[in-house]
Amino acid sequence: MLSLVDSGSGTVVGTVRGENVLLDVYRTGSGPTLLLLHGAEGREADEAFTDALAERFTVVAPSHPGFGLSPRPDWCDSVDDLAYLYLEWLEQQDLHDVVVVGLQFGGWVAAEMAVRECSRIGRLVLVDPVGIKVGGREDRDITDVFAISRAELDSRNYADPAAGPGDLALAPHEDVLHIARNEEALALYGWEPYLHNPRLRRWLGRVHVPALVIWGAQDGIVSPEYGRAYADSIPGARFELVEGAGHRAQIEQPDTLAELVVEHAA
Repeated sequence: MLSLVDSGSGTVVGTVRGENVLLDVYRTGSGPTLLLLHGAEGREADEAFTDALAERFTVVAPSHPGFGLSPRPDWCDSVDDLAYLYLEWLEQQDLHDVVVVGLQFGGWVAAEMAVRECSRIGRLVLVDPVGIKVGGREDRDITDVFAISRAELDSRNYADPAAGPGDLALAPHEDVLHIARNEEALALYGWEPYLHNPRLRRWLGRVHVPALVIWGAQDGIVSPEYGRAYADSIPGARFELVEGAGHRAQIEQPDTLAELVVEHAA
């Protein structure tokens, strides 16, 4: 059983506990509940987007096990585990009509949630998600983020590479450790097969809530064509292309994305 426990420390209101599960959860804003699932950048990097959403929603933003300050139980080592974890949390909190927003890796988690159980999800928003196979067996749909330089990674993640963390040799030690831990967790969850579930695309037809797929026009990790294929696999899904944004569109265009989420939720 999972339960939300108030930590009494400002906007960081609680942890999610269940057996040996402990999640660092950030909560802010007021209004309908929105579950925000971060990508490899971690929850903290999405602050501007979270603040924009908080003007209309109660935003609940956990750090996935293994990311940020959330410890990872030994048994939690797949995207399936994350999907069931968050579905269980929605059930235990008796939440309904929740807006679920998944960013990149978090978009994959959100999609896996939605193909399993949509009864507590009111709207689904996927921002530059990974998770499906679009091309042929020998085609690389998703750039190998573990095999390229940091400079190239920034140029692919952002329309303007200056939006990224830059030279990590100049970054604070704690920031570097934070990035390293997040990337280690990403590798654990998405190493083989690489950042996708071969079966997921087949089951996206089970998503029966209104869905919006948002894509950065300059995404160098997964192309807009991949994004359109993702949207086409979800019944009735709408596809929106956002200029001036790369793979982490929520960091470069937070207000534009928040407006799209508000419109979709309405």
